[in-house]
Amino acid sequence: MTFRIADTFSDALAKLSGQEQKAAKTAAFDAQMNPDNPGLQMHRVDRARDPHFWTARVNRDIRLVLHKKGGATLLAWVGHHDDAYAWAERRRIDVHPRTGAAQIVEIRETVEDVIIQRYVEEAVKKPRLFAEEDDETLLSWGVPEDWLDTVREATEDTVLDIASHLPQEAGEALLQAATGERPTPAPRAEDPYEHPDAARRFRLTTTEADLAAALEAPWEKWTVWLHPAQKEFVDRNFNGPARVIGSAGTGKTVVALHRAARLARENTDAHVLLTTFNQRLADGLSAKLPMLLPDKAVRDRITTSVLGALAHDLYAKVFGSIDEATPDDVAEALTKAAADADVKVDQGFLEDEWRLVVDAWAVADRDAYRDLPRLGRLTRMAASRRDALWDVFAATRAALKGQGKRTRAQMLHALAAHYRGGASRPFTHAVVDEAQDISVPELHFLAALAGDRPNGLFFAGDIGQRIFRAPFPWKAAGVDVRGRSRSLKVNYRTSQQIRSQSDRLLPVSLTEADGNEDRRTGVVSLFDGPPPEITEFPDADAEIKAVAAWLADLAAIDVTGSEVALLVRSEDEIPRAKAAKELFLTLTSREVEPEVRVMHDAKGAEYRAVAVMACDEDVIPKEDRLLEARDEAMIEEIMATERHLLYVAATRARERLWVSGAGRVSEFLEDLI
Repeated sequence: MTFRIADTFSDALAKLSGQEQKAAKTAAFDAQMNPDNPGLQMHRVDRARDPHFWTARVNRDIRLVLHKKGGATLLAWVGHHDDAYAWAERRRIDVHPRTGAAQIVEIRETVEDVIIQRYVEEAVKKPRLFAEEDDETLLSWGVPEDWLDTVREATEDTVLDIASHLPQEAGEALLQAATGERPTPAPRAEDPYEHPDAARRFRLTTTEADLAAALEAPWEKWTVWLHPAQKEFVDRNFNGPARVIGSAGTGKTVVALHRAARLARENTDAHVLLTTFNQRLADGLSAKLPMLLPDKAVRDRITTSVLGALAHDLYAKVFGSIDEATPDDVAEALTKAAADADVKVDQGFLEDEWRLVVDAWAVADRDAYRDLPRLGRLTRMAASRRDALWDVFAATRAALKGQGKRTRAQMLHALAAHYRGGASRPFTHAVVDEAQDISVPELHFLAALAGDRPNGLFFAGDIGQRIFRAPFPWKAAGVDVRGRSRSLKVNYRTSQQIRSQSDRLLPVSLTEADGNEDRRTGVVSLFDGPPPEITEFPDADAEIKAVAAWLADLAAIDVTGSEVALLVRSEDEIPRAKAAKELFLTLTSREVEPEVRVMHDAKGAEYRAVAVMACDEDVIPKEDRLLEARDEAMIEEIMATERHLLYVAATRARERLWVSGAGRVSEFLEDLI
């Protein structure tokens, strides 16, 4: 006898309370060990179109839904008594006639007549997206036969609703086609459960341990399985550096992971660098690799590391150990050099000029500094002014060298020159996640490391989430992705409501300094949810009480703990978030606490629910940052970065989003509304 668990069961289980989940898991174990256990009180679902659906008793109200046929049992759903029977009555399990994949299909006739009628009415008003597609094409996308005509009626207003009623692979293909991408026809499989689409919907459990693992851990399907629209970027060969871009939740990290795994699998001599910008995200990438590469020998061909730490280690191996200069070391050296040269200049400008121009681009001498285009800098400067400043920068570099210190940028540039000179390179390929925040020296280093090799460099990022660097032309740093930059358009993580409102924080089109463009139009989410709650309060105390009540409402539906985050702009606002958390814990006597983080530290994370608090007028955009601006161009750059920060915070939410401020609130909240 085979026993499988469907992703629909996992999704339904997650919506039950903690006590209900425990009881359901116990019943699931009983069903696997002995399907004829009389304690399960099995009942056939008499009104189901599929005669193989049964329910099993969990407790007085909760029921498992199982599909039993030919010695095979599928754990399909779980929920309250009436909901369980209604779910089974509206579905059947089929083998798709074209793809051969096992599917859970919603019976079209059970969808409310008013919805079907609306599809037809809307089709009269707006163009039908798939009217010209023949049966064979739609079937190759995984659309069930009895849904073909309804799919052809889909318009831009109804396609999301229709897709939500289809088997997931068919719904994803429809949304991909609606965004202008042509879905790849699904392969044919002889075994319905071995088809790639079925393999990501149904998990075979052969032992009690298998079932326990399936029940205890979320499947995180998006971190393991690829939509065909993503798979193209994993499998495609590029003759130079390539990049995939897309808004939050479109699966860029998934593509990066699979790309690294593919390169490691196909070449025994490969040594792949998988990198990102902070250690927490690097640890997350490393933790997911075993799901993609069970074979440790293959997995060992991938090194997951933060670029800064990697550069420090490589520099020590090549040139010998050395101290890394801190920002304070640099600031002190600049201040002294300016005083010695009697150069009167704003300290902030001096530090930025060193970091963004002189150190970033490894400017070698006075002539190079005088003639260098102002890459990444918005302030113009006369040649005579550059001459005066060069003495300061040259003295600063000499002072750091005299102290036995190197900046991280100097280490990266030294390594780049070393590898460009013909030295043996430690990696054959590099895959970079969160690439929108890569620095000039890091890009120089990567270009020397693998930029001249086919498939050597691959970047994944979102221009809308760039918060740690100013824009600069990648080509000037030795990496040209023009013609090899692609966009992802299907959002897997964030509800349509949260995604569409968060996108209002950004322009319709975002353009890099080298002309590469990311258009935010045409993106669709795979699921619906409640609209974001965007509220302003007369004072901070009122906001704290309201957020605590919102957390209590979430706890009532068993959304709490690590599934919830309170995000604020900076450490200054942390006390307000903690006050809301403490009040919530007092009101509910809960032991599991929601997370409290600053916005930039939440990059790469996701939660079922997020409250973005303290969005006051002087908080975002941060008032002290605006006061540091030296010209209008710098103000514009700061405002763009602050918008990106709020966008990052809002798009950490999958299902529920709360955004609030007190007193005079941020102007950005108007855009969200």
